[in-house]
Amino acid sequence: MNIAVMGFGVVGSGVVELFEKNHEMITEKSMQDAFDLKYILDIRDFPDSPYADKMVKDFNIILNDASVGIVVETMGGLHPAYEFVSALLNAGKSVVSSNKELVAEKGLELLEIAKEKNVNFLFEASVGGGIPIIRPISQCLAANEIAEVAGILNGTTNFILTKMIDEQMDFDTALRLAQQLGYAEKDPTADVDGIDASRKICILASLCFGKHVYPNVVRTEGIRKISLRDVAYAADSGNVIKLLGVARKAGADKLVIFVSPCLVGRHSQLAGANDVFNAILVRGDAIGDVVFYGRGAGKFPTASAVVADVIDCGKHVNKRKFLGWSDSAPDYVIDSTAIPGKFYVRGTGSADAFSALADVKRLSAPDAPANEAACICAAASEKALLADLSAAGFSAELVMPVTDY
Repeated sequence: MNIAVMGFGVVGSGVVELFEKNHEMITEKSMQDAFDLKYILDIRDFPDSPYADKMVKDFNIILNDASVGIVVETMGGLHPAYEFVSALLNAGKSVVSSNKELVAEKGLELLEIAKEKNVNFLFEASVGGGIPIIRPISQCLAANEIAEVAGILNGTTNFILTKMIDEQMDFDTALRLAQQLGYAEKDPTADVDGIDASRKICILASLCFGKHVYPNVVRTEGIRKISLRDVAYAADSGNVIKLLGVARKAGADKLVIFVSPCLVGRHSQLAGANDVFNAILVRGDAIGDVVFYGRGAGKFPTASAVVADVIDCGKHVNKRKFLGWSDSAPDYVIDSTAIPGKFYVRGTGSADAFSALADVKRLSAPDAPANEAACICAAASEKALLADLSAAGFSAELVMPVTDY
């Protein structure tokens, strides 16, 4: 059997290098007599690459070659990745993808095509990069009813927040450093505005709870509003700030899901995930809390997960791995701002506005303006909290959930 790789960027080149470096072992583990890389698809030229003889620019060469049984998609983006992957699956080829946007938006449809054609669509690398998470949830934790999944799903934002917490670096400076080190793109929007984390929590929620969750229903808040005073206020309460993707069951057939900066207890397992590392907590009825930790991105960590899926496809020729979920339902996702909880609030106005709220802990920070106040308080919902504070003349500038992880 032959394989092809579509996209020769950071991840795609890592997949090719790892596949060739460990070729003999990978072939043996895939249970194939022969297992070779035949094509690499990319619109660019790589004349100096040792794999230049495998480069093609025409997708149809891969699509129409019956000797290619598995195709790796590391192109990124929705188009033309969606068109290519759906065509490959319909042609009876298994596909491995690291593309979180593709899986979050089109995962249900692609899994259904794979089921119809008795091939596999696998995407371990789409959420945690090199961190195993899709396979553990679908296999190792299959006996559990999952109540909640939450995690630090974006290494760039975690790096920025770590610099703000540990080195008192302001957001703009930390972002520039992340860009200089190659952790953040020139346009960092997908990372710092929570879009990347939103796609990943959609995939995890779909897998854990059995219905597809589309990114457009996920309330998504990034980290642009976080200031060094917020870091200080959080420390005063014994917490640190982390950007989390959270999905939890809410009754028999409802789901709460959001992406937001949150206060996390300083000694929690998620608080200990710093720098570019990711951590994903899964809460099951039998196992309790399990945390998966590691590098959520990078050339070879992500390639490791991709090639593991390639091996799995090799083992499952003409038979499917059970992986999938059903379509969403009307009103499946509940408005997260209508859920009771504890909240961090920072804004301007008199601190007396908090006096009517329950379970209030007022916070302090060095050099805080005289008209600024921050607290942690319990409320019937974020909506109710903001309404009460507004009625008392307090202007809330930042609200973050306080977690129990």
